[in-house]
Amino acid sequence: MSPSPPPPWSSHVSVLDLAPVLPVVVVDNPADAVPLARALVAGGLPAIEVTLRTPGALDAVRAISAEVPGAVVGVGTVITPTQVTDSVAAGGRFLVSPGWTDLLLRAMRASGVPFLPGVSTASEVVALLERGVRDMKFFPAGAAGGTAYLKSLAGPLPQARFCPTGGVGPLNAPEYLALPNVGCVGGTWMLPHDAVAARDWARIEGLAREAAGLRKRASAQV
Repeated sequence: MSPSPPPPWSSHVSVLDLAPVLPVVVVDNPADAVPLARALVAGGLPAIEVTLRTPGALDAVRAISAEVPGAVVGVGTVITPTQVTDSVAAGGRFLVSPGWTDLLLRAMRASGVPFLPGVSTASEVVALLERGVRDMKFFPAGAAGGTAYLKSLAGPLPQARFCPTGGVGPLNAPEYLALPNVGCVGGTWMLPHDAVAARDWARIEGLAREAAGLRKRASAQV
C-alpha cells in the first residue's frame, strides 16, 4: 500500500531552515524506522535524512512518511536519476546527494521536491550557482576544509548556503552553525549504534533535544 501523499512543501521554506541539525539515518531494520523517527521529532529534529545505504532504506521512508506526520523525511546518498524517482515515490520530501552531475541535477530538479547537491570545492559551488542552485550539502566537511574553508567561501560566494556533513559532531557543530553561510549541519551522533540496537528511543530523543539546542550555543559564539 502506498503512503498517503505528504502535505505540500512550502517553496518559501528551505530544508536548511527546518532545524539546526539534520539527522543522517542509516536504517538496518525498517521496523525501527517509525519509533526512531518519532524520537527524533519529539526531540525537536523534524527533518530526517534516510540514506540509501541499506536494502530497507526506501521501506523506512515509506513507513515514516505514512506514520510519522511530524517528520519531514528525505532521502540521502542519491546518486542516480532512478534513485531520485524511487525516493520521491516512496514519500521522500527532499533529496540529498554526496556530489552532483548535470544528469543528476536535472533529475532532482524535475522531481519537484527540494534537494541539496553535494559540493566540496569552490568551482562546484560556482557551477551550481550558475544553474540557479543556492542550497547545497558541503561534504565531506571535515576532510574538505571544515569551518575554515566555509569561512573562505562566505566572502566571494555569500549567496551559497550549506549543510556541512561528514566529521561534524556535538563539539564542533556550534562552530559550523555560527557561520553566516551555514543553515544546518548533518550528523549521526544523536543516533549511537548501541542506543538504536537496544531500541532506546528515550535516549535518542534526549540526544536529539540536545542537538536541537545547538543553535543557541552557536549564537553565543558569534
